[in-house]
Amino acid sequence: MSRKITAARVRRNVIVGVLVALLLIFTLFPAYWMISSAFDPNAASGARGLIPAEFTLDHFIYVLNDGGFAVFLRNSLLVAVAVVLCSAVLSLLASVAVARFRFKFRTSMLLMILIVQMVPMEALVIPLFVQVRDLHLLNTLLGLIIVYVTISLPFGIWMLRGFVAAVPVELEEAAFLDGASWWRMFRSVLLPLVMPGLVATSVFSFITAWNEFIFAMTMLGGASEKYTVAIGLKQFFGENSNDWGSIMAASTLITLPVMIFFIIVQGKLSSGLVAGAVKG
Repeated sequence: MSRKITAARVRRNVIVGVLVALLLIFTLFPAYWMISSAFDPNAASGARGLIPAEFTLDHFIYVLNDGGFAVFLRNSLLVAVAVVLCSAVLSLLASVAVARFRFKFRTSMLLMILIVQMVPMEALVIPLFVQVRDLHLLNTLLGLIIVYVTISLPFGIWMLRGFVAAVPVELEEAAFLDGASWWRMFRSVLLPLVMPGLVATSVFSFITAWNEFIFAMTMLGGASEKYTVAIGLKQFFGENSNDWGSIMAASTLITLPVMIFFIIVQGKLSSGLVAGAVKG
């Protein structure tokens, strides 16, 4: 009986291992193909193998210098950082207001925030374009930042509201009884407890600002020096052919900041959870 059980466990473990391996291959192979093609001088060749025969940095040099991708990376980084900071601050303050205070039309405002999230982003292109045009901010990074903050705020407020509401009011009252000011209570008690939610909203804001194409193309269409990486990538796609080596090199450069951001965020998320538990 024990041998049968052991054999069944072995078969089950083998099946699970094979499924996990297939899942990893399915998930990681596109990233491997992108990176290997970026270093392969024969990336445009349809006969290239899984492993490049030789490696080159020519694609990266062309993308950064002739393709102007260094400027696009700078623009995207500026926009993404500004959007993350503005969205985090505004979302946190607004979520504290709707979670802690009772005021007229509070429920209606929360309902409107939820409805806005249901609206397709494409339906907001023309209204936001008109508003940015009236503010004379077309073809500027500031106008694009305002648009991305507008898109990120509903999600951030709705998510952070749940985190703020989950913090017991007694913790804040205890801090006040100990002589803490509102700012000290906010910084030492409330902020560590809502940090995981703040990180989640920051991830959403960063991805929105870094990868978005339609709004960026609409707001920056007439200023090529202000292009972000999403717009800059399309220059390597031709009408009849595509420069696959440059496309893969540019895609690799676009992916690296996102990976770095996630590594940083993962540590902050864990520290926020630990700090919140200690403060609680």
